[in-house]
Amino acid sequence: MSRFLNPRLAHLEVYTPGEQPQDQVYTKLNTNESPYPAAPEVVAAIDAEQVRNLRLYSDPVCRPLIEKLAQVYGLHPNQVFVSNGSDDILNFAFWAFAGQPGKAAYPDVTYGFYQVFADLHQVEANVIPLQADFSVRVEDYLNLGQMIVLANPNAQVGRALTRAEMERIIAANPDHVVVVDEAYVDFGAESCVPLIDRYPNLLVVQTFSKSRSLAGARLGFALGSAELIADLNRLKYSTNPYNVNRLTMAAGVAALEAADYYAKNCRAIQETRAWTVQALEALGFTVVPSLANFVLAAHKTVDGETIYRELKRRGILVRHFTAPRIANYNRITIGSPEQMALLVQTLGEIL
Repeated sequence: MSRFLNPRLAHLEVYTPGEQPQDQVYTKLNTNESPYPAAPEVVAAIDAEQVRNLRLYSDPVCRPLIEKLAQVYGLHPNQVFVSNGSDDILNFAFWAFAGQPGKAAYPDVTYGFYQVFADLHQVEANVIPLQADFSVRVEDYLNLGQMIVLANPNAQVGRALTRAEMERIIAANPDHVVVVDEAYVDFGAESCVPLIDRYPNLLVVQTFSKSRSLAGARLGFALGSAELIADLNRLKYSTNPYNVNRLTMAAGVAALEAADYYAKNCRAIQETRAWTVQALEALGFTVVPSLANFVLAAHKTVDGETIYRELKRRGILVRHFTAPRIANYNRITIGSPEQMALLVQTLGEIL
Protein backbone atom coordinates (compact mmCIF):
# COMPACT_ATOMS: atom_id res chain seq x y z
CA MET A 1 0.00 0.00 0.00
CA SER A 2 1.15 3.56 -0.58
CA ARG A 3 2.22 6.03 2.08
CA PHE A 4 -0.73 8.19 0.98
CA LEU A 5 -3.44 5.73 2.08
CA ASN A 6 -5.57 6.84 5.00
CA PRO A 7 -4.14 4.90 7.99
CA ARG A 8 -7.67 3.98 9.04
CA LEU A 9 -7.94 1.84 5.89
CA ALA A 10 -4.56 0.15 6.17
CA HIS A 11 -5.92 -2.76 8.22
CA LEU A 12 -8.67 -3.74 5.77
CA GLU A 13 -8.67 -7.38 4.71
CA VAL A 14 -10.26 -7.20 1.28
CA TYR A 15 -12.89 -9.57 -0.04
CA THR A 16 -11.47 -12.27 -2.31
CA PRO A 17 -13.75 -12.93 -5.31
CA GLY A 18 -13.99 -16.39 -6.86
CA GLU A 19 -11.11 -16.94 -9.24
CA GLN A 20 -11.60 -16.16 -12.92
CA PRO A 21 -8.50 -17.70 -14.57
CA GLN A 22 -7.88 -17.03 -18.26
CA ASP A 23 -5.18 -19.62 -18.99
CA GLN A 24 -7.63 -22.20 -20.36
CA VAL A 25 -11.33 -22.95 -20.72
CA TYR A 26 -12.72 -24.20 -17.40
CA THR A 27 -15.99 -25.70 -16.29
CA LYS A 28 -16.82 -22.92 -13.82
CA LEU A 29 -18.60 -24.17 -10.72
CA ASN A 30 -17.02 -21.70 -8.29
CA THR A 31 -18.94 -18.39 -8.38
CA ASN A 32 -22.62 -19.44 -8.32
CA GLU A 33 -23.41 -18.06 -11.75
CA SER A 34 -26.39 -19.44 -13.65
CA PRO A 35 -25.65 -22.09 -16.27
CA TYR A 36 -28.47 -20.65 -18.37
CA PRO A 37 -28.30 -17.50 -20.52
CA ALA A 38 -30.34 -14.38 -19.98
CA ALA A 39 -33.88 -14.52 -21.35
CA PRO A 40 -34.44 -13.68 -25.03
CA GLU A 41 -36.40 -10.61 -23.87
CA VAL A 42 -33.27 -9.32 -22.15
CA VAL A 43 -31.16 -9.77 -25.27
CA ALA A 44 -33.78 -7.93 -27.33
CA ALA A 45 -33.94 -5.07 -24.83
CA ILE A 46 -30.27 -4.17 -25.34
CA ASP A 47 -30.85 -2.87 -28.84
CA ALA A 48 -29.00 -0.37 -31.06
CA GLU A 49 -31.09 2.53 -29.75
CA GLN A 50 -30.04 1.76 -26.17
CA VAL A 51 -26.39 1.64 -27.23
CA ARG A 52 -26.68 4.95 -29.10
CA ASN A 53 -28.18 6.52 -25.99
CA LEU A 54 -25.13 5.65 -23.91
CA ARG A 55 -24.03 9.21 -24.61
CA LEU A 56 -26.78 10.26 -22.14
CA TYR A 57 -26.74 9.76 -18.40
CA SER A 58 -28.99 7.03 -17.05
CA ASP A 59 -32.12 7.90 -15.08
CA PRO A 60 -30.90 8.33 -11.48
CA VAL A 61 -34.38 7.55 -10.18
CA CYS A 62 -34.45 4.27 -12.18
CA ARG A 63 -38.19 4.84 -12.49
CA PRO A 64 -39.17 2.07 -14.98
CA LEU A 65 -37.17 -0.54 -13.08
CA ILE A 66 -38.40 0.51 -9.65
CA GLU A 67 -42.01 0.61 -10.80
CA LYS A 68 -41.68 -2.87 -12.31
CA LEU A 69 -40.09 -4.27 -9.14
CA ALA A 70 -42.88 -2.70 -7.05
CA GLN A 71 -45.46 -4.33 -9.29
CA VAL A 72 -43.77 -7.75 -9.14
CA TYR A 73 -43.40 -7.73 -5.34
CA GLY A 74 -46.68 -6.00 -4.47
CA LEU A 75 -45.11 -2.90 -2.92
CA HIS A 76 -45.16 0.85 -3.45
CA PRO A 77 -42.30 2.29 -5.52
CA ASN A 78 -41.07 4.19 -2.47
CA GLN A 79 -40.38 0.80 -0.87
CA VAL A 80 -37.89 -0.19 -3.59
CA PHE A 81 -34.21 0.70 -4.00
CA VAL A 82 -31.91 -0.38 -6.83
CA SER A 83 -28.15 -0.19 -7.08
CA ASN A 84 -25.00 -1.51 -8.72
CA GLY A 85 -25.28 -5.06 -7.42
CA SER A 86 -26.49 -6.23 -4.01
CA ASP A 87 -22.95 -5.77 -2.64
CA ASP A 88 -23.43 -2.03 -3.13
CA ILE A 89 -26.62 -2.15 -1.06
CA LEU A 90 -25.03 -4.23 1.70
CA ASN A 91 -22.24 -1.66 1.88
CA PHE A 92 -24.83 1.11 2.25
CA ALA A 93 -26.65 -0.91 4.94
CA PHE A 94 -23.57 -1.26 7.12
CA TRP A 95 -22.88 2.45 6.60
CA ALA A 96 -26.43 3.58 7.34
CA PHE A 97 -27.92 1.22 9.92
CA ALA A 98 -25.22 -0.18 12.23
CA GLY A 99 -25.52 2.80 14.59
CA GLN A 100 -22.93 4.94 16.36
CA PRO A 101 -20.86 3.34 17.69
CA GLY A 102 -21.58 0.69 15.11
CA LYS A 103 -22.34 -2.91 15.94
CA ALA A 104 -23.66 -5.72 13.73
CA ALA A 105 -24.33 -9.42 14.23
CA TYR A 106 -23.91 -12.15 11.64
CA PRO A 107 -22.77 -15.81 11.53
CA ASP A 108 -19.19 -16.97 11.59
CA VAL A 109 -19.63 -18.87 8.32
CA THR A 110 -21.43 -16.65 5.82
CA TYR A 111 -20.83 -14.16 3.00
CA GLY A 112 -17.29 -12.84 3.37
CA PHE A 113 -18.17 -9.27 2.44
CA TYR A 114 -19.99 -8.70 5.76
CA GLN A 115 -16.70 -8.62 7.66
CA VAL A 116 -15.14 -6.35 5.02
CA PHE A 117 -18.00 -3.85 5.29
CA ALA A 118 -17.89 -3.99 9.09
CA ASP A 119 -14.17 -3.16 9.03
CA LEU A 120 -14.63 -0.47 6.39
CA HIS A 121 -17.26 1.38 8.43
CA GLN A 122 -15.65 0.71 11.83
CA VAL A 123 -18.54 -1.47 12.91
CA GLU A 124 -17.91 -3.88 15.78
CA ALA A 125 -18.74 -7.36 14.54
CA ASN A 126 -20.71 -9.71 16.77
CA VAL A 127 -19.79 -12.93 15.00
CA ILE A 128 -22.14 -15.70 16.14
CA PRO A 129 -21.10 -19.33 15.48
CA LEU A 130 -23.39 -21.50 13.43
CA GLN A 131 -24.47 -24.75 15.01
CA ALA A 132 -22.52 -27.94 14.32
CA ASP A 133 -24.73 -28.71 11.31
CA PHE A 134 -24.08 -25.20 9.90
CA SER A 135 -27.59 -23.97 10.71
CA VAL A 136 -28.50 -20.64 12.32
CA ARG A 137 -29.85 -20.94 15.87
CA VAL A 138 -32.75 -18.49 16.02
CA GLU A 139 -32.37 -17.92 19.76
CA ASP A 140 -28.87 -16.49 19.20
CA TYR A 141 -30.39 -13.51 17.38
CA LEU A 142 -33.25 -12.54 19.70
CA ASN A 143 -33.16 -9.19 21.53
CA LEU A 144 -29.61 -8.36 20.44
CA GLY A 145 -29.96 -4.58 20.38
CA GLN A 146 -27.89 -4.19 17.20
CA MET A 147 -28.16 -4.51 13.43
CA ILE A 148 -28.44 -8.10 12.22
CA VAL A 149 -27.37 -9.36 8.80
CA LEU A 150 -28.45 -12.83 7.73
CA ALA A 151 -27.99 -14.41 4.33
CA ASN A 152 -31.00 -16.67 3.83
CA PRO A 153 -30.11 -19.11 2.31
CA ASN A 154 -26.67 -18.74 3.84
CA ALA A 155 -24.13 -17.71 1.22
CA GLN A 156 -21.46 -20.31 1.97
CA VAL A 157 -23.44 -23.28 3.24
CA GLY A 158 -26.87 -23.14 1.56
CA ARG A 159 -29.04 -23.73 4.62
CA ALA A 160 -32.08 -21.50 5.12
CA LEU A 161 -34.43 -20.52 7.91
CA THR A 162 -38.17 -20.55 7.31
CA ARG A 163 -40.08 -17.29 7.06
CA ALA A 164 -41.60 -17.96 10.50
CA GLU A 165 -38.13 -18.38 12.02
CA MET A 166 -36.93 -15.20 10.38
CA GLU A 167 -39.99 -13.37 11.66
CA ARG A 168 -39.09 -14.29 15.25
CA ILE A 169 -35.71 -12.58 14.78
CA ILE A 170 -37.18 -9.49 13.09
CA ALA A 171 -39.94 -9.09 15.71
CA ALA A 172 -37.47 -9.49 18.59
CA ASN A 173 -35.28 -6.61 17.38
CA PRO A 174 -37.80 -3.82 16.63
CA ASP A 175 -35.38 -0.95 17.24
CA HIS A 176 -32.65 -2.20 14.91
CA VAL A 177 -32.55 -3.06 11.23
CA VAL A 178 -32.55 -6.72 10.25
CA VAL A 179 -30.99 -7.14 6.81
CA VAL A 180 -32.05 -10.35 5.07
CA ASP A 181 -29.73 -11.09 2.16
CA GLU A 182 -31.84 -13.18 -0.23
CA ALA A 183 -29.38 -13.58 -3.09
CA TYR A 184 -30.28 -17.28 -3.37
CA VAL A 185 -33.92 -17.25 -2.27
CA ASP A 186 -35.34 -18.24 -5.68
CA PHE A 187 -33.89 -21.75 -5.49
CA GLY A 188 -36.31 -23.10 -2.90
CA ALA A 189 -36.30 -20.90 0.23
CA GLU A 190 -39.06 -18.70 1.67
CA SER A 191 -38.71 -14.96 1.10
CA CYS A 192 -39.31 -12.40 3.84
CA VAL A 193 -40.84 -9.91 1.40
CA PRO A 194 -44.40 -10.65 2.68
CA LEU A 195 -43.28 -9.38 6.11
CA ILE A 196 -42.18 -5.93 4.95
CA ASP A 197 -45.42 -4.06 5.66
CA ARG A 198 -45.53 -5.51 9.19
CA TYR A 199 -41.96 -4.69 10.21
CA PRO A 200 -40.45 -1.25 9.47
CA ASN A 201 -37.03 -2.57 10.59
CA LEU A 202 -36.86 -5.23 7.85
CA LEU A 203 -34.68 -4.72 4.77
CA VAL A 204 -34.71 -7.50 2.15
CA VAL A 205 -31.82 -7.45 -0.32
CA GLN A 206 -31.92 -9.42 -3.58
CA THR A 207 -29.94 -9.58 -6.81
CA PHE A 208 -30.32 -10.24 -10.52
CA SER A 209 -26.99 -12.13 -10.53
CA LYS A 210 -28.12 -15.64 -9.60
CA SER A 211 -31.63 -16.68 -10.60
CA ARG A 212 -31.95 -14.06 -13.36
CA SER A 213 -28.62 -14.79 -15.11
CA LEU A 214 -27.34 -11.19 -14.97
CA ALA A 215 -24.20 -11.48 -12.82
CA GLY A 216 -22.22 -9.45 -15.35
CA ALA A 217 -24.81 -6.66 -15.46
CA ARG A 218 -24.35 -5.77 -11.76
CA LEU A 219 -27.87 -5.11 -10.54
CA GLY A 220 -29.27 -5.51 -7.04
CA PHE A 221 -32.34 -4.23 -5.23
CA ALA A 222 -33.64 -3.74 -1.72
CA LEU A 223 -37.22 -3.86 -0.46
CA GLY A 224 -38.34 -2.35 2.82
CA SER A 225 -40.23 0.45 4.52
CA ALA A 226 -40.31 3.83 2.81
CA GLU A 227 -38.15 5.21 5.64
CA LEU A 228 -35.36 2.68 5.14
CA ILE A 229 -35.43 3.16 1.37
CA ALA A 230 -35.19 6.94 1.81
CA ASP A 231 -32.11 6.38 3.98
CA LEU A 232 -30.47 4.30 1.25
CA ASN A 233 -31.30 6.93 -1.35
CA ARG A 234 -29.67 9.57 0.84
CA LEU A 235 -26.40 7.63 0.61
CA LYS A 236 -26.81 6.91 -3.09
CA TYR A 237 -27.34 10.58 -3.94
CA SER A 238 -24.38 11.49 -1.75
CA THR A 239 -22.03 9.15 -3.61
CA ASN A 240 -23.10 8.14 -7.13
CA PRO A 241 -26.64 8.94 -8.36
CA TYR A 242 -26.00 7.23 -11.71
CA ASN A 243 -24.89 3.89 -10.30
CA VAL A 244 -27.22 1.85 -12.53
CA ASN A 245 -26.36 2.29 -16.20
CA ARG A 246 -28.85 2.46 -19.08
CA LEU A 247 -28.17 -1.03 -20.46
CA THR A 248 -28.44 -2.70 -17.07
CA MET A 249 -31.70 -0.88 -16.35
CA ALA A 250 -33.20 -2.07 -19.64
CA ALA A 251 -31.99 -5.60 -18.98
CA GLY A 252 -33.51 -5.56 -15.49
CA VAL A 253 -36.96 -4.53 -16.68
CA ALA A 254 -36.89 -7.15 -19.42
CA ALA A 255 -35.79 -9.84 -16.97
CA LEU A 256 -38.73 -9.08 -14.70
CA GLU A 257 -41.04 -9.45 -17.68
CA ALA A 258 -39.59 -12.89 -18.42
CA ALA A 259 -40.62 -14.42 -15.09
CA ASP A 260 -41.75 -17.74 -16.56
CA TYR A 261 -38.40 -18.28 -18.29
CA TYR A 262 -36.45 -17.74 -15.09
CA ALA A 263 -38.84 -19.80 -12.95
CA LYS A 264 -38.28 -22.72 -15.33
CA ASN A 265 -34.51 -22.32 -14.99
CA CYS A 266 -34.77 -22.26 -11.19
CA ARG A 267 -36.77 -25.49 -11.22
CA ALA A 268 -34.17 -27.09 -13.47
CA ILE A 269 -31.37 -26.05 -11.11
CA GLN A 270 -33.25 -27.51 -8.13
CA GLU A 271 -33.68 -30.81 -9.97
CA THR A 272 -30.00 -30.86 -10.92
CA ARG A 273 -29.08 -30.03 -7.31
CA ALA A 274 -31.02 -33.06 -6.06
CA TRP A 275 -29.28 -35.33 -8.60
CA THR A 276 -25.89 -33.89 -7.68
CA VAL A 277 -26.38 -34.41 -3.95
CA GLN A 278 -27.33 -38.05 -4.51
CA ALA A 279 -24.32 -38.61 -6.79
CA LEU A 280 -21.89 -36.94 -4.37
CA GLU A 281 -23.16 -38.94 -1.43
CA ALA A 282 -22.69 -42.13 -3.44
CA LEU A 283 -19.01 -41.13 -3.84
CA GLY A 284 -18.58 -40.77 -0.08
CA PHE A 285 -19.22 -37.05 0.33
CA THR A 286 -21.09 -35.40 3.18
CA VAL A 287 -23.32 -32.68 1.69
CA VAL A 288 -24.87 -29.87 3.72
CA PRO A 289 -28.61 -29.53 2.92
CA SER A 290 -28.97 -26.60 0.52
CA LEU A 291 -31.76 -24.39 -0.80
CA ALA A 292 -29.31 -22.37 -2.91
CA ASN A 293 -27.79 -22.91 -6.36
CA PHE A 294 -24.75 -24.57 -4.80
CA VAL A 295 -23.86 -27.29 -2.31
CA LEU A 296 -21.15 -27.49 0.33
CA ALA A 297 -19.52 -30.90 0.32
CA ALA A 298 -16.70 -32.68 2.15
CA HIS A 299 -15.29 -36.13 1.44
CA LYS A 300 -14.85 -38.64 4.23
CA THR A 301 -11.25 -39.51 3.39
CA VAL A 302 -9.81 -36.92 0.95
CA ASP A 303 -9.30 -33.36 2.19
CA GLY A 304 -11.01 -30.40 0.56
CA GLU A 305 -7.92 -28.64 -0.72
CA THR A 306 -6.69 -31.78 -2.49
CA ILE A 307 -10.05 -32.21 -4.20
CA TYR A 308 -10.09 -28.53 -5.21
CA ARG A 309 -6.58 -28.68 -6.69
CA GLU A 310 -7.13 -31.97 -8.51
CA LEU A 311 -10.37 -30.71 -10.04
CA LYS A 312 -8.68 -27.50 -11.17
CA ARG A 313 -5.85 -29.49 -12.74
CA ARG A 314 -8.49 -31.29 -14.76
CA GLY A 315 -10.27 -28.08 -15.82
CA ILE A 316 -13.08 -27.83 -13.25
CA LEU A 317 -13.27 -24.92 -10.80
CA VAL A 318 -15.00 -25.16 -7.42
CA ARG A 319 -14.67 -22.76 -4.47
CA HIS A 320 -12.36 -23.72 -1.62
CA PHE A 321 -12.28 -21.66 1.59
CA THR A 322 -9.52 -21.78 4.18
CA ALA A 323 -11.60 -20.80 7.22
CA PRO A 324 -11.07 -23.61 9.76
CA ARG A 325 -14.69 -24.73 10.05
CA ILE A 326 -15.08 -25.29 6.31
CA ALA A 327 -11.49 -25.96 5.19
CA ASN A 328 -12.33 -29.57 4.45
CA TYR A 329 -15.31 -28.58 2.30
CA ASN A 330 -15.72 -27.25 -1.23
CA ARG A 331 -18.61 -25.11 -2.40
CA ILE A 332 -19.88 -26.39 -5.73
CA THR A 333 -22.14 -24.33 -7.97
CA ILE A 334 -24.99 -26.25 -9.56
CA GLY A 335 -24.39 -25.99 -13.29
CA SER A 336 -26.13 -27.69 -16.18
CA PRO A 337 -26.84 -31.43 -15.98
CA GLU A 338 -23.93 -32.00 -18.38
CA GLN A 339 -21.55 -29.98 -16.22
CA MET A 340 -22.57 -31.83 -13.07
CA ALA A 341 -22.22 -35.21 -14.77
CA LEU A 342 -18.68 -34.22 -15.78
CA LEU A 343 -17.94 -33.12 -12.21
CA VAL A 344 -19.14 -36.42 -10.75
CA GLN A 345 -17.22 -38.44 -13.34
CA THR A 346 -14.04 -36.46 -12.66
CA LEU A 347 -14.43 -36.79 -8.89
CA GLY A 348 -14.77 -40.55 -9.33
CA GLU A 349 -11.47 -40.60 -11.23
CA ILE A 350 -9.74 -38.49 -8.54
CA LEU A 351 -11.02 -40.61 -5.69
